[in-house]
Amino acid sequence: MKKIVLFLSFITVIACKNKESQHEETVAPEAHLEELYALMQGSFNSEKQSVADSSFYNISLHMYPIWSDKGHYLYVEQALNSMQDKPYRQRVYQLTQLNDSIYSSAVYTLPNDSLWIGKWKNPTAFDSISPTELITREGCAVLLKRLGENHYKGATDTDKCKSSLRGASYATSKVEITPTKIESWDQGFNAEGEQVWGAEKAGYVFDKLE
Repeated sequence: MKKIVLFLSFITVIACKNKESQHEETVAPEAHLEELYALMQGSFNSEKQSVADSSFYNISLHMYPIWSDKGHYLYVEQALNSMQDKPYRQRVYQLTQLNDSIYSSAVYTLPNDSLWIGKWKNPTAFDSISPTELITREGCAVLLKRLGENHYKGATDTDKCKSSLRGASYATSKVEITPTKIESWDQGFNAEGEQVWGAEKAGYVFDKLE
């Protein structure tokens, strides 16, 4: 009798897992795009990492939606946490779905980027310009694969993202996204494949603040 009860319990667990799997499969990929879009929104910083390892700076990262009626766009601003009025990177990301599990985060620069400093606090300011005015960073899109619920990971395509910063020939980005943090490893390499900028040991860990 005991064996029968155990067997029935095992069957029940398997059935529940199959139902969960079937439910996951019935969720439309379009919903996953919305999931990724939501995960990437908010303010982050690398304070915890900088305290644990002095080779990393405390960097602020702000990503907020703009042009909600035109697609999945995010205004992105990065700066030393102590110098947020002087960001070293301003970008616009556009998220699109490529297939059932792969999503693209295209990268653009803004015209007159100094005009947009701090505008993550007021995203409607971007209504004064159009996505057609953005400048595409060719080859710099990050391709993200959905690994599971609220979990995405990806990278740029090898050496396709051109960069001239500090003598670089190209740049690479590796990204992992979860509900509580974004890990991002940006590196620049010269024509010989030698790293000339970016973190050397590992990527930056940006913890979500809000």
